Amino acid sequence: MSAAMQPLLVEIGTEELPVGALPGLAQALFDGVVDGLARRGVAFERGDAKPLHTPRRLAVLLPGVAAEQPEQHSEVLGPYLNIALDADGQPTRALQGFAAKAGVEWTALERTTDNKGERFVHRAVTPGAATAALLPEIVREAVAAMPIPKPMRWGSRDAGFARPVHWLVLLHGDQVVEGELFGLAADRMSRGHRFMHEGPVWIGSPADYVDALRNAFVLVDPAERRERIVREVEAAAKTAGGVARIDAGNLDQVECLVEWPSAVLCGFETDFLAVPQEALVATMEANQKFFPVLDAQGRLTEHFVGIANIESIDVAEVRKGYERVIRPRFADARFFFDEDLKQGLASMNDGLKTVTYQAKLGTVADKVARVAALAEAVAQAAGVDTALARRAAELSKADLQSRMVNEFPELQGIAGRYYAAAAGETADVANAIDEAYQPRYSRDDIASSPLGRVLAIAERLDTLAGGFAAGLKPTGNKDPFALRRNALALARTIVEGGLSLDLVELIRHAEALSSRAMIRTGLAKAQFAADHAEKHGVDVKGQIYESSDLHPEKNVLAIFDFVLDRLRGYYADKGVPAQQFAAVAEMSPKSLLDFDRRIAAIGEFATLPEAEALAAANKRIRNILKKAEGTIPGAVDKALLREPAEAALAEAVDAAVAETDPALVAGDYVAVLGRLARLRPQVDAFFDQVMVNVDDPAVRGNRLALLQRLAGRLGSVAAIEHLSS
Repeated sequence: MSAAMQPLLVEIGTEELPVGALPGLAQALFDGVVDGLARRGVAFERGDAKPLHTPRRLAVLLPGVAAEQPEQHSEVLGPYLNIALDADGQPTRALQGFAAKAGVEWTALERTTDNKGERFVHRAVTPGAATAALLPEIVREAVAAMPIPKPMRWGSRDAGFARPVHWLVLLHGDQVVEGELFGLAADRMSRGHRFMHEGPVWIGSPADYVDALRNAFVLVDPAERRERIVREVEAAAKTAGGVARIDAGNLDQVECLVEWPSAVLCGFETDFLAVPQEALVATMEANQKFFPVLDAQGRLTEHFVGIANIESIDVAEVRKGYERVIRPRFADARFFFDEDLKQGLASMNDGLKTVTYQAKLGTVADKVARVAALAEAVAQAAGVDTALARRAAELSKADLQSRMVNEFPELQGIAGRYYAAAAGETADVANAIDEAYQPRYSRDDIASSPLGRVLAIAERLDTLAGGFAAGLKPTGNKDPFALRRNALALARTIVEGGLSLDLVELIRHAEALSSRAMIRTGLAKAQFAADHAEKHGVDVKGQIYESSDLHPEKNVLAIFDFVLDRLRGYYADKGVPAQQFAAVAEMSPKSLLDFDRRIAAIGEFATLPEAEALAAANKRIRNILKKAEGTIPGAVDKALLREPAEAALAEAVDAAVAETDPALVAGDYVAVLGRLARLRPQVDAFFDQVMVNVDDPAVRGNRLALLQRLAGRLGSVAAIEHLSS
């Protein structure tokens, strides 16, 4: 590295920073320093530099930063000549003032010309400032721009930060940059591990930083800490004869909690394994940030791994501490589970009658009744046992009244599966209660069983229909009923599950159920208000509940469009171009499985050499037909085919229609578009040799009829004109 380029280190040492905010704070500091250098024109080598952080520090380490700015060129425009000089060519007060402000004689000023005329200009070149002089302000700006929602203040300082700041390292090359932040003077002295290293850590130069801290039992690179955690956890689990469950979210948090991770293998009483393992796993990961150990079949064992922030001289005491904190939580989970089993699924279900789902839509029990009716309809269309579908739906929300779900909301459905199995329900019904919640998050799988998919679809249909009927359609970032997520889950379940369903008809059924629910709820409220009024001597005879705010068919179409809009992002993530999606969306297939097949077909068609020309031709045809006056004949009259090119096209279209009819019925859209691609020579010849809008109305109408027949078949799979650039 040249003498002009030296490594740069900025380290801000603090009390333990908030875990969730730590990566974002480190990134913001890094970006702020890099942007500050760039805005001042200071050259730097970024290389593979990235934010460095531990719970007690935020750091920026760049491999090379220039010693100074380049020369600074400035240009300040002055007055125009007619204002700057008098009739004798002498400077006016305006010019003299401009020159004085620039610090030069007016004769030293240059001239330039713009669209208004000639004017004076002051150009100057000044040496660039030393980077060391700029760095303190760059760091202050970066810190001020960091996203800290609730800054802490300590001592007598006015400025705040995420946590109290205790030291500041600012090095450029091997030199300390003089600067100050939060009342602390910059130094080269960092700090090592709070318990495993005494005294400060000398940083000779930025290049020594990572190794110097490692020697002081601090892994400042989060990637290195992460790798060490995974390595130690896996080794500890292997010692116990199992495999560690390393959840990415849990790993993210643990990495932000420690500076020198050390795995500790722990255990608990096997009696606790009678509790649903999901509850035990949730307790270990969410509450204590431990890593469960599973057996070869993926079942939870009595072992878990904790990560200490220290290499203890008495690991047994650390183990006892970890086991001691987990035991009461496990005992609570076991108590909840046992009490729920005593209560029973039927009792839980009965309790749903007292829980409001939504003010306009009634109770959770009302929602369950609607979902059960929808589940039967979906099951019948999907070829699934309708009785099982209704039974699964009737039990699908019972666990919301359980103690387990009250303590662990993320176990909705999972707990229901256990309770249904304990109550003697079939495995299909029990599993469907759990699978109804899938996909639970963006990358989760859909329900794996046919019955689970039916219940998942019915649940989403009711949520969407109820949301729209009650006026809860998302606006901006507000989506209190998660309708966007539910719409995508519905679409994914249908498409990825390979279910050929008339979605519009199912939405219509769901909307009717929701509308009736709103009317019943409204009438009940009106009756309650009437009874209350009459008790106080108010006559309300003849007053009825108004349901004019219900728009059934409008909501059906709005929900269908809403679901299609969610598919836009779904297919974009799969690499489907927007034009291809638009080509299929314009057809609005009622079956999303059919939609998916058309998407696949249009994707293959777009790769054919004939695709662009046919898309452009269909676009041209559509425009011609739009502008056509009068009624276009419903059939082509072969006797009116005057030109060889139009006769050839008519014959080719007849053949293509006959050959693609069976494929259209079978939904083989790839075959349809592949056959239509062979029409290109006849289409090209027609437009090259035939004039459509001739004077003879009969011939003109016949040619329009031919184009209409052609356009109808070209657009039978998708509006291919969208592929035309």
